[in-house]
Amino acid sequence: MDTVNWLKKRWLSVGIEEGDTLLLHSNIMRTLGVLRRNGYEPSVSAILESFIQSVGEQGTLLFPLFNFDFTSGIQFDVRTTKSHMGALTEEARNHPNAVRTGHPVYSFCVIGEHASKFEGLDNVSGYGADSPFAMLRELDGKIAVLDIVENGSMTFHHHVEEMMSVNYRYMKYFEGYYTDSNGMKTKKSYSIYVRDLERKVETNLEPIGARLWEESIYKGDIPNTETGLRIANANEVFDFVSNVIAEGNALGNLYKIGS
Repeated sequence: MDTVNWLKKRWLSVGIEEGDTLLLHSNIMRTLGVLRRNGYEPSVSAILESFIQSVGEQGTLLFPLFNFDFTSGIQFDVRTTKSHMGALTEEARNHPNAVRTGHPVYSFCVIGEHASKFEGLDNVSGYGADSPFAMLRELDGKIAVLDIVENGSMTFHHHVEEMMSVNYRYMKYFEGYYTDSNGMKTKKSYSIYVRDLERKVETNLEPIGARLWEESIYKGDIPNTETGLRIANANEVFDFVSNVIAEGNALGNLYKIGS
């Protein structure tokens, strides 16, 4: 069995299915080591191809290309600005069939059946109703996380917070120079639903992650065990987390107050 098929077997064993629309957060360092120990060539491109083949020709993959430089005044170029989310996301960004969404901080690349739906998307708010997070729900997609804890991966929770208009975050706008897919540079403004630092709000997602496991919304493996891949339906996550917020239980589940 070659590397791609060996990995594909692992991903299918924890719940990825052909035809899935899948948002994938990843840390592939342990997977590269697992490949080496099992006699396979450690390869980022093989890992990417294994996920592409796992969802099949009718499937779609979304990879986060998040890059926070724009918030510090560094210009963004949708054609060339690199992802800060690891080697697999950069491999995906450079895939010949990838399209990239336009938010300069929370952009995604998309490969597969539904990629054209994301092409040209230029959402103003990173987590908002017109963002890829919302589109993932519309497509009844899934979220998969490879070997990353909740706090370091599940940005989707902030989409839920924005949709629920939580009072411990607020909309903040960032302006800077932006180069589009045609090479046109203009000054543009984008927003992020940020933490209220004056209230000492700190993101704390591990409790909500534990509850998603308890409710069997997460399936698969916890980080750094077995495949390390956990999967959940995005709408199930949204419904559960929005209920936690609506019941007044966001504090202690999604955030904490620092000292």
